[in-house]
Amino acid sequence: MTTTEAPVVVLDGGLSNALGDRGHDLSDELWTARLLRDAPAEIAAAHRAYFDAGAHVATTASYQASFSGFERAGMSRAEAADLIRRSVTIARDVRDEVADSQIDGPVLLVAASVGPYGAVLADGSEYRGRYGLSRAALRDFHAPRMELLVGAGPDLLALETIPDLDEVEVLVDLAEEFEVPAWLSCTVAGDRLRDGRPAREAFAAAGEKPGIVAVGVNCCAPGDVLAAVRSAFDASGTPAIAYPNSGEVWDGAARRWNGEPGFETDLARAWVDAGARFVGGCCRIGPAAIAGIATELQR
Repeated sequence: MTTTEAPVVVLDGGLSNALGDRGHDLSDELWTARLLRDAPAEIAAAHRAYFDAGAHVATTASYQASFSGFERAGMSRAEAADLIRRSVTIARDVRDEVADSQIDGPVLLVAASVGPYGAVLADGSEYRGRYGLSRAALRDFHAPRMELLVGAGPDLLALETIPDLDEVEVLVDLAEEFEVPAWLSCTVAGDRLRDGRPAREAFAAAGEKPGIVAVGVNCCAPGDVLAAVRSAFDASGTPAIAYPNSGEVWDGAARRWNGEPGFETDLARAWVDAGARFVGGCCRIGPAAIAGIATELQR
């Protein structure tokens, strides 16, 4: 079976908006990771809602989870480690429950989210990159939490919303060292990473690693996806992945979304035709939109 004939994996949508719709205030630095401590059952409910909508993947609540973030919130390093692992076990428990209830259903997966260093700063740096850190410092930040996530037993890693070429190279190297499948998904503006360098360079770097199962974009405008999918598919030689935001823009200083949504579920068909085999949504994309994508791709 060629890449363009492979079945499409429907991803979930944004965890933050799903939890916000359930009444949770996520305005603090920990964002969704706070609920790993305060309301783990609510995270489970959000995962379940996306599976019920037709998603094949639960992406864990570890995007903004880090030792430094949890420690700033008053937790010990041991407590932080437990919460990072808990993000995977919550998703696995829901996945297993849903899978057990289905007869001849699709394969359901758990992707452990590895967000960028900038996400932990909680100031919008994940949309800028160029943090002023060396590759060694980025490795020192990412490696311990990736080790915990891998040890908790996800099916793969979601290296997601990565804005910076140096960080891309550090993360795909670490995924190879941990010998775990991963997808690499960058946040872009046009044909550039948020750090200003060509996105194609990041796609090509990821494509050199045998454990990278998909390369593409997330947390970007819907209008930037199609060209990025074509570029990722061509540069990496792997299936592409696409899960944009609603079209609204995040204001890191004010910590709010601005603008109007511009996401239409029928866009997913063009992404698949261009080489995407993992398709879903990111921020502000909820279960209803994921259900629409699932329906669109079944036609």
